[in-house]
Amino acid sequence: MRSFRDLSSSPRRWPAALALALTLPLAGCATESGGRESGRPDSAPSVSSTSPPGATASAAPEAVRGWLRADGHTRRYLLHRPAADGPRPLVIAFHGRGADAAGMREKSRLEKAAGARGMLVAYPEGLDNGWGAGRQATERRPDPDLDVRFTEALIRHLVRTERADPERVYVAGFSNGGSMALRMAAERPGLLAGAASVSGQLPAGAAAVRPTGPVPVMVVYGADDPVRPLAGWPSPPPDPEEPILPSLSARDSAEAFAAAGGAGEPVTEEAKGYDRTVWRLTEAASDAPDASDASGGGREATVQLLVVEDAGHTWPGSSVTPPKGFGPTSKALNATDTILDFFAAG
Repeated sequence: MRSFRDLSSSPRRWPAALALALTLPLAGCATESGGRESGRPDSAPSVSSTSPPGATASAAPEAVRGWLRADGHTRRYLLHRPAADGPRPLVIAFHGRGADAAGMREKSRLEKAAGARGMLVAYPEGLDNGWGAGRQATERRPDPDLDVRFTEALIRHLVRTERADPERVYVAGFSNGGSMALRMAAERPGLLAGAASVSGQLPAGAAAVRPTGPVPVMVVYGADDPVRPLAGWPSPPPDPEEPILPSLSARDSAEAFAAAGGAGEPVTEEAKGYDRTVWRLTEAASDAPDASDASGGGREATVQLLVVEDAGHTWPGSSVTPPKGFGPTSKALNATDTILDFFAAG
């Protein structure tokens, strides 16, 4: 019986490719050259990883700073390790535009909740403090696929070096980072076991990203978001530094993933402070393991949209005060726990 992620419309089988990467020799520097191999991206970036001069670990023993050389760029990330041994689930958390890895960690505190669940959390740094979440080239991001390849490389690296479980890789993000998480889920569904976006939507227009296969996705959105409206932004204002991408609405973003997963009609439930709309991915459900499976299977994969009342362009449940003009932070929902529970249930 095939696993859920084997249902990707892509012919590649990413977990197998990652497992293959584990067999590559390691001597302080791992290198992967480009070229076409079964199960690999068409253009695998050149990657190396060591400790750069002057690099130090953080005060907490489970948190370290790392770097990866990919596509000619030195890409940095912050990694939190759980105490658990053995293969561990991995969460890649993308920061918002103009922010950084430390800011994403402070906003979400994903590592604290994930550590209790035995999950690795990696906070990568975007080039110029942002992500190429759309498919349109810009002056600042002339290669619109660069961050997709970097994320693939980071996952391979952490599978090799940190015993990340290639069958349980998840992505999450806020704002522009949330859109980046959705892009990864849309274009690499076979690589991921799930994705979550807070205040991020699928890019539209010339930068449009379209889901290509079934994958569990959660979209968390503030009903009163003044920065990136709930209804989407088909014609955003110009930005002198970097173009703001047009986007679908939060609901249309979720519906695109539901359609790619063969979902039926959604069900909406009201909770205190937010509404939850759920689409059940029928393709995944038909291939789901039965209840006798050792992993406790039988649970249906879903796409979910959570619209949070009295919330702006913020991370619900965060203790960090948002910038002026971003709107309020709801305490009716803890986005961190909600997202990690969603990942664990998939």
